[in-house]
Amino acid sequence: MVMDDRAHAPSLDKDEVARFEALAARWWDPEGPMKPLHRFNPARVAIFRDAIAARFHRDARAMRPLEGLRLLDVGCGAGVLAEPLARLGAEVTAIDPAPDLIAAARAHAAAQDLQIDYRSATAETLAAEGASFDVVVASEVVEHVTNVEAFVAVVASLARPGGLALFSTINRTLAAHALVIIGAEYVLRWLPRGTHAYEKFVTPEELGRACRLAGLEVSDVRGVKFNPLRNLWAASDDVAVNYTLAAARPDVA
Repeated sequence: MVMDDRAHAPSLDKDEVARFEALAARWWDPEGPMKPLHRFNPARVAIFRDAIAARFHRDARAMRPLEGLRLLDVGCGAGVLAEPLARLGAEVTAIDPAPDLIAAARAHAAAQDLQIDYRSATAETLAAEGASFDVVVASEVVEHVTNVEAFVAVVASLARPGGLALFSTINRTLAAHALVIIGAEYVLRWLPRGTHAYEKFVTPEELGRACRLAGLEVSDVRGVKFNPLRNLWAASDDVAVNYTLAAARPDVA
């Protein structure tokens, strides 16, 4: 079944899937190979929470502002993003084409007593099933697919009319190459070498165009920047390296 899913996902890069699947056993180790993701996570959760709250007229500071919303996390890995979104009240379905990552995600969620519907599947599989969600999140995914426009089109199809698609990714700039590849992978070794390929980074303009082609309306683009003095990530106006993009699917007239 998993192989069939992969075969029918033309934007899927099987080498990328295998590279991340090999990290499944240490995905939840905050000092392991996914350490930068754990550090980055609070900032993206806050940005996504605020974007969802704005779209659906919720109080972002409430205890569970996403209560009652159906959310899909595409390329969920072992669930580092899915879990806090579930804690914020969302009814989360999370998918990844790597079975070992899904197994790790299920085990960790069970230990936290969290109800998350994890599936070893691709976005194309859910689209073929006619699935629909209030919110579709693809975080740190578009820089690992083979066809950004095809992938965004599938993500858009999974958002219901009036729904929201959320992305976070890396800009294709010299600054991103220096910080993400040379700095994080080769000098500081925060990430395994080969995690990213510069030519697969996506500019905000390219991602925005892919969204518009898929029938989405871009509502917000925001940078995410690391502050070495405070040792944390936070929202920023600077999109030179990491950024998020929110795009809404219009309501049916």
